[in-house]
Amino acid sequence: MNILIALIPAIGWGTMPLITGKIGGSAANQIFGIGAGASIIGLIAYVITKPSVSTPAFWFAVLCGALWTIGQIGQFISFKRIGVANTIPLSTVFQLVGNSIIGMVIFGDWAGSRAKIIGITALVIVVIGALLTSVTDQKGQRISMGNVIFLLCTTIGFWVYSSFPNIGIIKEQSGTGIFLPEMLGILLGAVVYDLFADRQAFKQRTQYLNILGGLAWGIAGFAYIFSAQANGNTSAFIWTQLNVVIATFGGILLLHEHKSKREMKFTIWGIILIVIGSVATSFA
Repeated sequence: MNILIALIPAIGWGTMPLITGKIGGSAANQIFGIGAGASIIGLIAYVITKPSVSTPAFWFAVLCGALWTIGQIGQFISFKRIGVANTIPLSTVFQLVGNSIIGMVIFGDWAGSRAKIIGITALVIVVIGALLTSVTDQKGQRISMGNVIFLLCTTIGFWVYSSFPNIGIIKEQSGTGIFLPEMLGILLGAVVYDLFADRQAFKQRTQYLNILGGLAWGIAGFAYIFSAQANGNTSAFIWTQLNVVIATFGGILLLHEHKSKREMKFTIWGIILIVIGSVATSFA
């Protein structure tokens, strides 16, 4: 049963890009769908669990959820520029490397020489894996440095969101308590983005169809709270890395993002290294 719970986040986060990719629409449509769908799950979860949360923690969680949208908008734009199969591995690497460095420098993770050696070695393996997934046979299809830098810069939103549970005002709260305000923050960030980027998006059908992707994301996020409780943070994190496999190969098979035999070989080896490196950081 615990393994089944652990698989839900991986499946939800892995299929979300595939759902939004199939539905289509602009980044404005897709980020609104994520915010609205996730908020629906947040409200249902709140009614069922009836958690308590302090007022300062509530608003801080809303802020962090809003900042998370920066990272997700960056992903959605990158999906259209370089495809899901190329974006997800790169984004995963940027998140893992950034979160690990923040954890080590600010929160004192990887204490001791042995932990640092394991952690840094694991990150090198992850970076090599990402480079392998980006190998392409055609010059015109190469991932430009501009697209890589754009994805890296927007990943800052994910770094903030991943780090905030370690901050004192949040650390004392229950995972179920801060879940709803996080989801409402994502919706707030999405609405603000749409108002500035594309106000016509609110009149478009795809704006609301993309809520299906948000439901998948929200279910995954809520399930992760219980996976961490049942399996421990390390094991729960390891299982979530399967989302990279699902999203990458789903992009190739379901969204028909073409890769040659040679590219597929490099992609497979790259994904294997990313998963191995991600798992290894949990033991640092």
